Formats: sequence, C-alpha cells, structure tokens
Amino acid sequence: MTPMDLRGLSPAPVTAFTRDGEVDHPANARLAKWLVSIEGVKSLVILGHAGEGTFLTEKERLDLIRTYVEAVNGAVPIIAGITGEGTKVAAEEARKCRAAGATGALVYPNHGWLRFGYQKGAPQSRYKAIWEESGLQCILFQYPDATKASYDLDTQLEIAVQEGVVATKNGVRNMKRWYVEIPQIKQANPKLQVLSCHDEWLLPTMFDVDGLLVGYGNIAPELLVQLIEAGKAQNYPAARKIFEQLLPVTRAVYHRGSHMEGTVALKLGLVHRGLLDHATIREPLKNLGEKAEKEIFAAFDAAGIGAVAPELLAAE
Repeated sequence: MTPMDLRGLSPAPVTAFTRDGEVDHPANARLAKWLVSIEGVKSLVILGHAGEGTFLTEKERLDLIRTYVEAVNGAVPIIAGITGEGTKVAAEEARKCRAAGATGALVYPNHGWLRFGYQKGAPQSRYKAIWEESGLQCILFQYPDATKASYDLDTQLEIAVQEGVVATKNGVRNMKRWYVEIPQIKQANPKLQVLSCHDEWLLPTMFDVDGLLVGYGNIAPELLVQLIEAGKAQNYPAARKIFEQLLPVTRAVYHRGSHMEGTVALKLGLVHRGLLDHATIREPLKNLGEKAEKEIFAAFDAAGIGAVAPELLAAE
C-alpha cells in the first residue's frame, strides 16, 4: 500500500442538490473540478457531515462517489465518509465505496456511542474490519471531547498503528488534550498524517499538523492552503494575518448556534462565490433565513473573498 499524501488541504465538499432536492451531479462535478484545480488540495472527502452524507440513500452515495472519481480524473484520491452503525454494516458500506472508486475512508464512530459511550476495543475492531473488507485507507476520526464518542488516548494509539490507518482527523476541541495527545500519537506512528478539523479554531492547531480536513475547504481553499504553509513554516505572524482575514467568515459560518448550521452556511458561501446557483439542503437541515444570508455574504465581502472568476469555472 502506498499511503495517500494528505499533507495539505483536504476539503470536505458539500453535496449540491437540484432545486427539487435531487443530487445534482453536474454541479457536484463542477465543484470537484474547481477544488482540485487549486494547488495544495490533496484529496476530497465526501459523504461526511458537510456533505449531508447520512441524508443520502445508498445509491445516491455510491453514484456521488462515481461522479467525483470521474470529475477529478486521478488528480487526488476520493475519500468516503463511512457512517454505518454496526461494524459489519460499516465494513460492507466501505466495500461498496471501494468498488465505486473511493481510495480512502473517513471512519466515523458508531453514532450510538455519542450517547452511550463505547466498549474498550470496539473502535479498533471497526477500523480493522473496514480495512480488511474493503482495502480503503482509513482516517482515524477523533470526535469532540464533549461527546462520548471521543476516543481516549490508549484507543487512539492502538488505532494509529493498525494496518491500513494512514492519518488522523482530530477535532477534539480541547486544547489540554490536543497538546498532550498529538505528540504521543506522532511518537507511536511517525508516519501517521495529523490533520486538524477545527474549522472554528483554526489558528491554535496550525503549527502541529500535516494538513487540514475541513468543510471550510469548500469556501476558502486558496487562503487555507496559505494558512497551512504558514503553519508548517512556523511563521506565526503570517498565519495570524490569514486567520484575521478569515475571521469574519469563520464567525458567520461556524460561530453559529449549531455546528449543523455551518453546512447551510457553506452552501450560501458557495452561492456567493458563484460555484452554486442556490443553497438547497435536505431535512433535517433548515434554511437560515434572509438575515443570516446577508450576514454571510457581508462576511465574505469583509474578508475579501469574492466570486470565482468565470473563466476559471469555464475552464473546468
């Protein structure tokens, strides 16, 4: 196995729908082609939270993988969110995603664990089964500390050295844990790629990571690539400047009442940039309303993030 190179930006694209709520494959292909045209984008991670992946039927999910694989034409790997509840179900889901053309798996925890917690050894078995059934390269997904599906350090260390695990997407949102656990994970597996998914807290994590795996990558990939470069160079003034430029957008998209609202806000941002014609979503997501839409558009203007040049889209 040649591990995926994720040392850069891995956007987690939204799923574009038609106005009547069906998956819009031409619009999704257009978004994919634009994202991979940006130097520094290393993969596209679909079917996750930002992509409303659990709101799609199995056929829709597999068809969307095929659309992305065709659109990027080998430029970057396509990574699928694996969300099935049971271990056997998740492994079968991964096998089908591999057959549709995915290279990697962002492995979500069993969502029953969010409420009830997990038994020791169960997460390790989940990753092992997905790898053995599908051959998809796995990303260890660390949920926020506030949930019961946030893995303790021993669990993370054991998953980090399992065959087929090539990266960790860490969203622990507890800097006490981050500063203690990330060095130990790196020590356990120096080849493991560490990716931050702290969309709303980008700056504090930028100096310890190989890259970002974020929904934010939909709307400002150009600036996020620069932020990653500044972080790797340990150039705090440059990183701080980019962070401050992005802050109006960060606040408008991610500092909202619910993180789920961020998905809706991402689509509005893509409308403002000319990449989507409308921000159609699926239930249980709800529209944010005209006031929020104006706030989001104004935030992009304040950050100097404008529409993508028509000739760039035309060239895709």
